[in-house]
Amino acid sequence: MSAQGFIKTLGNRDVLTLAFGAMIGWGWVVTVGLWITEAGSLGAIFAFAIGGLLVTFVGLTYAELASALPLAGGEHVYSYKAMGRGASFITTWAIILGYVSVVAFEAVAFPTVFEYLFPNYGRGYLYTIAGWDVTLTWAGVGIIGSIIIAWINYRGIKFSTAAMFILTLLILIAGVLLITGSTVSGNSQNMQPLFETGMAGILTVVIMTPFMFVGFDVIPQAAEEIKLPQKQIGKLLIVSVILAIVWYISVIFGVSRILSPSEIAESNLVAADAMAKAFGDSKMMANVLVLGGIGGILTSWIGFYVGGSRAIYALANAGMLPKFLGELHPKYNTPHKAILLIAVLSTAAPLLGRPALVWLVDAGGLGLVVAWFMVALSFVILRKKAPSMHRPLRLPGGTAIGWIAVFMSLGISVLYMPGMPSALIWPYEWAIVFLWAILGFAFYKISTAKYGKAYSDKHMNDEIARVIKYDDVKDLEEKSS
Repeated sequence: MSAQGFIKTLGNRDVLTLAFGAMIGWGWVVTVGLWITEAGSLGAIFAFAIGGLLVTFVGLTYAELASALPLAGGEHVYSYKAMGRGASFITTWAIILGYVSVVAFEAVAFPTVFEYLFPNYGRGYLYTIAGWDVTLTWAGVGIIGSIIIAWINYRGIKFSTAAMFILTLLILIAGVLLITGSTVSGNSQNMQPLFETGMAGILTVVIMTPFMFVGFDVIPQAAEEIKLPQKQIGKLLIVSVILAIVWYISVIFGVSRILSPSEIAESNLVAADAMAKAFGDSKMMANVLVLGGIGGILTSWIGFYVGGSRAIYALANAGMLPKFLGELHPKYNTPHKAILLIAVLSTAAPLLGRPALVWLVDAGGLGLVVAWFMVALSFVILRKKAPSMHRPLRLPGGTAIGWIAVFMSLGISVLYMPGMPSALIWPYEWAIVFLWAILGFAFYKISTAKYGKAYSDKHMNDEIARVIKYDDVKDLEEKSS
């Protein structure tokens, strides 16, 4: 394991780009039609308002904890400080499922966008999965794209965020054109029905929202690489969440105004067709939107490599995963072996075909909500357990915000369970969750048996002691806990 540490290189622009670019990604381009079809125009907006409210409260707890404990791994550190080793592994392994799911999602979304630019380009039939034919050229595009993105992340976080900034500008241009054009050119008649299948439709979309909003939590994962005051880290996290909420609701509103339900049902790429219609059936404008969507794929893809690799790095350094995954590259200063592990796991995703888009959204969403629940619970516990811990960004209201985040996270977690109208699909989505849990259990048992639980505890306590500060320096009892 390398003795070197991360280098602080990220400024305000880098941090905001990293989070916002990761959050908006490609999902709004490929699945906005599904949201409107499942819940209705107003139902979809309502669902994203609920999801946005959850993410806001969870994001606030992250903001306080990220400013107080600015260490790589984020959730890994907060949950350890609050609840110990086992809870820390569960929290971090759950968030890694979410991150790897997003990376795999983008590997599947990338060849999907080529279907709009180059219709029927799929050649070399391989097999059929869930009624969808997987071809060699279709899967190959996703696999090649995955390898390129892994290489970008391998080269260093400054290189990655520079690429993300340019791509995020491209997304913003395309998205603003779509939102303004469709809002002005559309009409309220197209928004009917406002609600589809009642509460069941809304809940179906609600469980998709964690996957769409995930990305703000990449900031604490890269905390040791941020060259900013600790308080500023938390502020940028909240700003990124608010921007993403406004973005998603605006896209749903604009698309539902310009396209009728029948046009949405017949479209292969709803956002692109909405853009074309908003500007007089312009194919060129549709392609502008698609280019913005490609930019979204790449920003999200890069961002979650950053988040996932840093979370794996943190677990490996604590002896909860094999230690070689905690090595930093001698030249690029990246957790290169953790990046390669994510590449191996995600590069195979295109072989599952286009149906994997929905499977990854739902299964990864459950992992995210579980991790968010654990972070919110850690916030509440640390307010009681470590009241004198210095919090550069301290939330008002005591533990109230934390408890709201706890109960909202728990409530949304229930929506994934069997018997709910929005439950995970058997066997595909549950298979992803169960296989991930089994893999994590095996990794944890093998690693802690090899390195020892005492090693994990010493490492974590030493790391926390390196950054933690106290408002009351005389509180020796708290420092030793």
